[in-house]
Amino acid sequence: MRVMGVDCGSQYTGFAIVEQESAQELHCVAMGVIRLSTRDPLEIRLLRIFQELSALIDAHHPEVVAIEDVFHAANAKSALKLGHVRGVAMLAASQAGLPVVAYAPLSVKSAVVGYGRAEKSQVQMMVTRLLKLEAVPEPPDVADALAIAIC
Repeated sequence: MRVMGVDCGSQYTGFAIVEQESAQELHCVAMGVIRLSTRDPLEIRLLRIFQELSALIDAHHPEVVAIEDVFHAANAKSALKLGHVRGVAMLAASQAGLPVVAYAPLSVKSAVVGYGRAEKSQVQMMVTRLLKLEAVPEPPDVADALAIAIC
């Protein structure tokens, strides 16, 4: 099974493609971050996220797209921006005919680290270990996308 994980953000949107070859064998097919300029209007940032996620879907053919559920935001404006990005990620998946699954942050951390309140550094270390990566994924948004895909 091949899963695309997306860590939605209005400045950095992390993405990862993880493939499960057997019950115990996972490997990373692709990972990275879509860096967005806060100087660009929101609609331009959303278009860029949509285009890049669509291109990744076309290139890597995941079977499902996994995203993180909204849990809380610093303020209403941040929550709205995050909701827009999540909607664009869902649209890119939906346009490609892919199902979308959403996981609560506690579920993602529990699945990867074994503890729902794990720190970002713990998530980074565990995805590095689980996927046998040569280096810790940076920025943390990439590790979060890997963790979402693993979950």
